[in-house]
Amino acid sequence: MISWNSLLTGSREEHDNLRYSECNDGVPKIVVWNTTSACNLRCQHCYFAARPTSAANELSQKEAEDFIEDLADLGVAVLLFSGGEPLLRKDIFGLGKFAQDRGIRTVLSTNGTLITEEAAEQIKQAEFSYAGISLDGLERINDKFRNKPGAFTQALKGIANCQKVGLKVGLRLTLTKHNLADLAAIFDLVEREEIRRLCIYHLVYTGRGASLKENDLTHQERRKALELIWVRTTDFSQRQLKIEVLTVDNHADGVWIYLKLKKIDPQRAQQVFELLETQGGNSSGIKIGAVDNCGRIFADQFFRTHVLGNIRQTKFSLVWQDRENIFLQQLRNRAPLLKGRCQRCNFLSICNGNFRARAEAVFNDPWAEDPACYLTDQEIKCPLYG
Repeated sequence: MISWNSLLTGSREEHDNLRYSECNDGVPKIVVWNTTSACNLRCQHCYFAARPTSAANELSQKEAEDFIEDLADLGVAVLLFSGGEPLLRKDIFGLGKFAQDRGIRTVLSTNGTLITEEAAEQIKQAEFSYAGISLDGLERINDKFRNKPGAFTQALKGIANCQKVGLKVGLRLTLTKHNLADLAAIFDLVEREEIRRLCIYHLVYTGRGASLKENDLTHQERRKALELIWVRTTDFSQRQLKIEVLTVDNHADGVWIYLKLKKIDPQRAQQVFELLETQGGNSSGIKIGAVDNCGRIFADQFFRTHVLGNIRQTKFSLVWQDRENIFLQQLRNRAPLLKGRCQRCNFLSICNGNFRARAEAVFNDPWAEDPACYLTDQEIKCPLYG
């Protein structure tokens, strides 16, 4: 997760202490929990391949509470309640409060269409600190992508209902060829609707998203999108608008920002490099972990081809700290295993080989180069300083 505000302007954003911090204690900063496979939408890019009904063997309330207790004992800072659609899990509010009472900051990842005024108040009372609501473009594109007419209007209503009760809310967008043309209008939308955070995701080829590889952005299109994000984030800052802009799931963005700053503000570039090096790039299996609705443990919510364990057999904390878990240890010391352009890149210390799930999806090899890295051969050989 790259905070453009803090990198471009030097501002301190909320939770930068989590983003730009080392992780040497074997404790993930964030755990994503896919609470249920049930969803009221059928989005084309859903990494979880959610469906209308929940799985028969989803974690019970007691199992979920034991899992949360274990995370608290381990010292996990943030638990992200995802899905499917987490609001379709009947005990979601009680479990959110349960985690919050044990010192874990709770975040809700939702499509927003079910957030009525009553639901917004329940989310607030459960003490969720933030709700991330997903859109995939403006109305025509979003509703087609999510296979439901009216989804765009309902999601915006959900955002407004969160704002009414004083719940921090942000908009999430996964970039594809389908919605690239809407990106500028999305920036207009977050300003008009006074949405304080915009998270722009790069596509990961897993779940139903695996069928969208051909609809991912080309490297040229990706760089065009970054130029727009640069201009609009800078504009927000110059007008002193408190709108946080982040890009997610591609740490090449940090390298791109650093190289661009080197040409116009070398001193700021050096500060940015130091921040990114502290962050350490992709943190799958390091700062982030995931558990699905049936208790299976993964290195992150997208890397679903490698099951690390199951909390029904072994506590998350024990799996996460198991030095005999070969794949987990490989992820944490991946540099010698990387191949292709990733092996030759000068920026491994701030990228860490990026998304292994994308590499495996395209090349059937978790250590191959990330196909979504858009940096040129010349750029990856640039000296780190000077």
